Amino acid sequence: MRNILILIEYDGTNYNGWQRQPNAASVQEEIEKAIYKVTKKQTDIYGSGRTDAKVHALGQVANFHTDSTIPTEKFAVALNTNLPDDIVILNSIEVPEEFHSRYSAKVKTYRYRVLNTPVRRPIERNYAYHVREDLDLDIIKTMAKLLIGEHDFKAFSSRGSSVKTTIRTIYDIKITKENDIIEFEFTGNGFLYNMVRIIVGTLIELGKKSTRYDIQKALMTGDRGFAGPTAPPQGLFLKKVSYNLDIKS
Repeated sequence: MRNILILIEYDGTNYNGWQRQPNAASVQEEIEKAIYKVTKKQTDIYGSGRTDAKVHALGQVANFHTDSTIPTEKFAVALNTNLPDDIVILNSIEVPEEFHSRYSAKVKTYRYRVLNTPVRRPIERNYAYHVREDLDLDIIKTMAKLLIGEHDFKAFSSRGSSVKTTIRTIYDIKITKENDIIEFEFTGNGFLYNMVRIIVGTLIELGKKSTRYDIQKALMTGDRGFAGPTAPPQGLFLKKVSYNLDIKS
């Protein structure tokens, strides 16, 4: 059996997340249906991680096993002819048998977009979190530095996660503003359930000069009450997943 890696971009607006589930549209199911049309065999694919409903991906990675004789580089072309317009395979490569898109991942990068304007913009409604209030970007950047490094991020995760440990390492946080769009970019060795969205929600509240939330206390105590609200899903993009492989888009 061959092990095929696929690099995927998708608009998550119309999906109830990445993971296949009964009675709801998912990105995983759409890709598995496309693989069936191409190979005539039911195939399970394994994603690098789940994205929630309305969350997007610029560089999701998945892999699947197949005995198909289709040339590796042709898988992307063949699958794209059978996928809806909001999902595309950017590349397909053959990888070692032991490769797993989730367990082999070394680094992940997420992007979060905030539209900071008094009046909402309908064209951005599915791709950014609209914040009307003025935000102090200097405060946001200063507070974000406290999150860099290895920490227990329990306070920045939602209940329901079954992970063995809530300790994660954030290598870098970039925060930029161009016109009315603020972009947050987080790079780390892994992220807890809703971790990026809770961090953004906390930083936004601190940027409004709220004194209700405290990043240092949240990290020290693990108390969710010291962290801010969960930012909405539509501003979140899985940007890149890195491996000990050269994956080109």
